[in-house]
Amino acid sequence: MHKVVLYAVQGEVPCFVHVLLNALDMHARGWDVRVVVEGQAIKVVPVVAGTGHTMRPLFEKARDAGLFAGACKACAATQRMTEEVQDTGLELIGDMGGHPAMADWIAQGYTVITM
Repeated sequence: MHKVVLYAVQGEVPCFVHVLLNALDMHARGWDVRVVVEGQAIKVVPVVAGTGHTMRPLFEKARDAGLFAGACKACAATQRMTEEVQDTGLELIGDMGGHPAMADWIAQGYTVITM
């Protein structure tokens, strides 16, 4: 079985949407796939998850399927987005100085892809 973790890093909505599309596609193929939200992508989460956003159903589908491993605790705090990200239902994670370590995923056999 393929094991992939997608790190959403870019702060543009189209980039984040492509992370969600790929995660849902991999999930539909039976792959073990997770999404970690990092960097500037933190700011995109409340936007896409917001009421009335055209991509909200896509976000909810990925969230409800359990595809999100979480969002970077340090990035959320630095960008003053902690509460907004938590309000979307994502857990704040990060045991590497507040950031989610890629090495942990690699040690578990995941391929790490940043987008």
